Parts: sequence; C-alpha cells; structure tokens
Amino acid sequence: MTHSASLSTEIRHNALLQLLANSLVLNHTTPYLSSYDVLNLAATSRTFRYIVYSTPHIFSRLDLTTVRKAQYIEEKSSRGGDVYSGHLRRIFSSLRCLDILRHVQVLCLDGLSVTSELVHEILTDPTYSVKILSIRDVVNMNEGKLRAALQYACRPSRPEGTPRLKGLYVFGPKDSVRPDLSSSGASTPTSTCSSTSWAAGTGAADQEPEAWYTKRGAQFPILNGSRTISEWASWASTLIACYSNIAFDAVLCTGPRHLNSRAWGAVNIEALNAAKNPASADVPIHAVATHSLGGCAACGSAPEGWTIWGEEPPAERDPHERRASEGGTMTTDIGRFPLLAPPPLHSVSLKSAMCPTGQSVYTRLSQFRSKDEQARFIPRCYDCIRDRYCTGCNKWWCETCYVGPWASVHDGEASRAKMNDLARVIKSCWECGMNGAPLEAGPASDILSSIDSAVPQPSCNMTA
Repeated sequence: MTHSASLSTEIRHNALLQLLANSLVLNHTTPYLSSYDVLNLAATSRTFRYIVYSTPHIFSRLDLTTVRKAQYIEEKSSRGGDVYSGHLRRIFSSLRCLDILRHVQVLCLDGLSVTSELVHEILTDPTYSVKILSIRDVVNMNEGKLRAALQYACRPSRPEGTPRLKGLYVFGPKDSVRPDLSSSGASTPTSTCSSTSWAAGTGAADQEPEAWYTKRGAQFPILNGSRTISEWASWASTLIACYSNIAFDAVLCTGPRHLNSRAWGAVNIEALNAAKNPASADVPIHAVATHSLGGCAACGSAPEGWTIWGEEPPAERDPHERRASEGGTMTTDIGRFPLLAPPPLHSVSLKSAMCPTGQSVYTRLSQFRSKDEQARFIPRCYDCIRDRYCTGCNKWWCETCYVGPWASVHDGEASRAKMNDLARVIKSCWECGMNGAPLEAGPASDILSSIDSAVPQPSCNMTA
C-alpha cells in the first residue's frame, strides 16, 4: 500500500515535470501563481529549481500586493532608516541577490506603502528593468515629489534609452482581489492584476465595464478627497512632460479650450464665456481627462473628433518635437491612449496594456474596422463639460451645438427661472448633480426651439 502510494506520487511528479518543461505551458501557468508559490516550487527539487531559474520570463511579472512581508507594519518599519518603504527595499535586495530583480518588467505595488524615493530609484537605478509599474491606491506617497521624479526622468537632456519605465498606473483604483479558492490557508490568491483573466472564467456579469472605451462618465473617484483640483492641474503638466515617453492610465483632455486640442482656435471661446459658461478663463491650458464621453447628443461627435484605437496620429501631435526613447510607431501611441486596468498578465508589451478588448495590438489593422467595431471615446475634463453634461444618462452637448443658456437672451432680461428653462441640464438636487432638463410645453420650449431647432433635447430627468 505504501509502495503504490509512493509510486503514484512519483508518477505525478514526473508528469508535472514533463508538463512544466514546456516553456509555453510554464510561461502561461506561472502568472496565476504568487511569487511565493513560484519560489516554493523551485525549492521542491533540483530539477524544479533548474526549470524555474533557467526560465527568466517566469519572473517578468512580479506582484507584491498579496505578499505578507510587503505589507506596511509601522512597528517593524520604524526600525530601519527608511520608515515607509524599507520593507520593500529589503524584498528587492533579496531578489537582486537571487538574480531575479533584473528580469522583472511588470511590477504591481497596488495598495502598499510606496514612497516617491522608491519610485525614483526604480526609474534611475540600472539594476531595475521595470517597464510597467502599478502604484494605485498606495499610501505614504508624496505625489509632488513623484511628479518631479517623472518629469526629471523625461527631461530633454536625459541619457539615451531612458527612461526604461514606459507605463505607470497611478490614477485609477486598484483591482479587487479575487477570492481564495484553496481549502487550506495557503497563500494562493494571485495578483489583482489578473482580474481580467479571472473574470473571463467567472462570467461577464461580474466584470466592470472597460475603462474609457466602454465605461462612460467619470473614470476616477475625483470627488472623494484623494486629489485636490490643484493636484490634478499639476498632473496635467506631468503628462505633458512625459508625452511619448511614459503612458498613464489617464490622458489629457482634448476639449477646444486646451492648447493640445485639435480644435484649438476652431471654437469661439468668447461666445462661450458670454453665454454664462462657467468653464471660462479659469480653465487651465492643459488638464487631465476625468470623463469618457460618447458623441454629442446633437451632432454625434465633438469639435476635436474621437480618440480611436488604431487611428494614425495627427501631424500636430507633439508641437515640442521632443525625441522619444523608443523608435518606430510605438511612440505615437504613448500619451494618446490610456493604460487599461488591470496590467497585462501574459505580456510585458505596452501595447497590450493599452489595447482595448476585442481589438488588435497591431493598430494599423484597426483602420479596416467599421465605425461600430471601432474602440473610441472622447476624453474630457469636468471643466469642459460643466453645464453641458448629464450625470444620469451621460448625454452631453458639444461647444458647437450648444453655446449656453444665455446665448440668445439680452443682458438683464433673463431671470434665473428663464435661464433654467433654456439650459440643457439643470441641478435638480445637490446629490444628483447636473441632469438633463426635459422640455415642457410653454414659452420656454418655444424660445429654445427658436435658438436651435436642430438640436434634440434630452429625455432624461434623473432625480434622487
């Protein structure tokens, strides 16, 4: 009985060895295991150790979000000089001694204690080869120093071939951790970055809509106090400095009020300001897009057009003509398209991190798709859609189709009630925000029809 049991165990080990000896199977299996489990597999026998350590692609993706020693504990962290990220530095030092750190190209540190000094080290230290970094919802981060480190890494006088980092997840929320399916208490749940592949097996009903291309409306929790308005404005200058060098999980607003817009100068800004549009002189020259919109409810597009995956960039894409750190057409996509969560599971390619679901990573092939099959969106900041966007149904009216509620009313003749009748969106309550104003029979509807009869009116009236 004991002999047969040991024989079956030996057969199972040999079968596993034969299976993992195939590099294709090994590379597609290990991303579902935590780094702790991969190292335990290598410690099983000399043969397993040789297979694991002789295949450097196994460690191309490192997720520390579920590693217990990577969690910040104040009592232990205060022992060293680096209070907030010393525990992560010790982990990286151990991986460096094992000759693993130089193979890591996708690094996930979501929700951990990460400092700007550690990110600066990852950017500049040649022992790191990180290409895609995820630091969403981290704590103890000085974002001002982080922005300075990113701008310094992308300075015009930087060394050739730098920065090595090409993608940074920092704006969106971290992915939800998938449930632990093991019967024992082993540490088997893998990275939250694997949520896309995990959700594919659990059903589409549990999936969040894909950011930017599928999910309309606000993309980030901008009103939860995590970032102030001035901090968002500072991030816009960072995205400008890193354009064509580092991609983010956000893009710049392309509204006609901003210098980077293709519609800059094509819209009469003075008319918008005169029509009591609050997004006037206070709008910065650059802004981070916080909303993803579909086409205008009237014309179906926007003055600046759509951001379409695979579309060739316009000639005026980079007015500063800064040199890019990579050759080829890849640099034309960095900054134009956002990184999509979660970070790639089976690839370290930046295009894989930006490619929408159902689209080809070869962007030139996307131009043969019909408009219904194209992945596209219109990125806008809140200042550019204020008083022209319904938070209930995500309808909006562009600057060409809708100027403002005072567009055809002489100064001093419009009361607040009449202005509300002329407005496309109204604030029904403070909690609901701006919602579509339904047309009712009466003088107000007659005035509105005379202003622009070609513009369809919203049929929504979302209230609390």
